[in-house]
Amino acid sequence: MAGLPGTGKTTLARELARQVNGRVLSKDDFRHAIFLPEEVEYSSRQDDFCLQLMIEVSGYLLSRDPAKVIFMDGRPFSRRYQIDNVLAAATSLSQPWRILECLCSEETVRRRLQADAASASHPAGNRDFQLYLDVKARFEAIVHAKTVIDTDKPSEICIQQALAAIR
Repeated sequence: MAGLPGTGKTTLARELARQVNGRVLSKDDFRHAIFLPEEVEYSSRQDDFCLQLMIEVSGYLLSRDPAKVIFMDGRPFSRRYQIDNVLAAATSLSQPWRILECLCSEETVRRRLQADAASASHPAGNRDFQLYLDVKARFEAIVHAKTVIDTDKPSEICIQQALAAIR
């Protein structure tokens, strides 16, 4: 799941996992399960560490059930090396991969991020519109095959588009 903060990656991943009996592995959930609040730093180093753990867990889950669909979530995959690391792991596990890139209007992002902050429903404490702008400024284009999903569209359309891409 690729895309800027607030573009709907987690919401879509959870619904897709439900429909295909898959599993969502979230960087934010991993971070908060491993680190105490005072140890959370939202750095690239910590993000990369959490992603490496997600890859290891994926390998374990897939060794038990090679047909399992794993959704890697919680990271925008704004740098090429981040995607390349996941694709290399998928290849080493003899697993197919798909990139679903979520996007939507900045107005929608702002609204979603504000709603999440008001409800304290997202584990990442640094997730706000300024983070969206910062990540957007350094986002490297995804050069691999991908399916772009406009999450401004009704969720049913997004889900159908994503399901078509992963089946």
